[in-house]
Amino acid sequence: MQKKAVILFNLGGPDSLNAVKPFLFNLFNDKAIISVPNPMRFILAKLISSKREKTAQEIYSHMGGKSTIIPQTIAQKDALEAILNEGGGDAYKVFICMRYWHPFSHEVVTEVKNYNPDEIILLPLYPQFSTTTTASSVNDWNNNAKKAWLEVPTKTICCYPYEEKFIKSHLNLINDAIKRVKNKDSIRILFSAHGLPKKIIDKGDPYQWQVEQGAEKIAKKIEIDNLDWNVCYQSRVGPLEWIKPSTDEEIVRAGKEGKSVVLVPIAFVSEHSETLVELDIEYKKLADENNVKEYIRVPTLSVEKDFIRSLADICKNAPEDKKACSNEGKRICPDWFSKCFNKQ
Repeated sequence: MQKKAVILFNLGGPDSLNAVKPFLFNLFNDKAIISVPNPMRFILAKLISSKREKTAQEIYSHMGGKSTIIPQTIAQKDALEAILNEGGGDAYKVFICMRYWHPFSHEVVTEVKNYNPDEIILLPLYPQFSTTTTASSVNDWNNNAKKAWLEVPTKTICCYPYEEKFIKSHLNLINDAIKRVKNKDSIRILFSAHGLPKKIIDKGDPYQWQVEQGAEKIAKKIEIDNLDWNVCYQSRVGPLEWIKPSTDEEIVRAGKEGKSVVLVPIAFVSEHSETLVELDIEYKKLADENNVKEYIRVPTLSVEKDFIRSLADICKNAPEDKKACSNEGKRICPDWFSKCFNKQ
């Protein structure tokens, strides 16, 4: 029997209103987010976090003054650990590791070193790979593991955008939402993902491709004739050109065309500010103002049984001979995506 440590990566979030500014600073001081070199990046991070502090505090005030992502991720950790340890065999212990707020990777590295596992599995709670999320978290982990002399065989899962049970878990929640729609002849399903500046995609980041491939596979399994659906992107900030179409524009268009919107947060697996505030409050208001017939937001996957099973399958089937790979054990992105973690 082997001891295995599973590291669940997520964004993290402030645990109080006083933590909002340092959380934002950590976010914008990440070179994967703002690519300019220091000291300019440090200065920009200071300026942006100061400028956005009040707005972000107002957002988190709608959530009880703190992010919900930590308790959500703890629940996912507990559910995953229980499934992994069903039936005996190898012993699994699951750790959570946040990128921009506690528990940071250097803190979790110490915990894992004390656990003394035979193997480590790095598993992002970002289903679709991006240099701004998975790559940033994994690189940060590897740097801190190296500093702490944590020398344990490590497998890295870079993405699972259309793993079978992951798709099924989305379908379970979407079908539940569709049952609530009164005007079933006017349904438009919007798969909403966090946006990225277009320049990041143009440099070879496969995130948008993976989001859209996954959405298509889900849409094909929804049992509605001539299904009306689209992928869109939310959370646009700053002056740069972002990938399109935007979620807010798609909601306005749905209103003009007399549609009922079923909105699916395809790239989020935990409830946090982008779902509980942006989707549930801001975009719901936008839908009402633009005469959308019905606006129904599908929950994030959270601890949905098939999603947790998918994570367990990914852990148990992680290939032996890859430094980093998809759940399929191979590269799934076309060759032109040069930023794909799996170089083979």
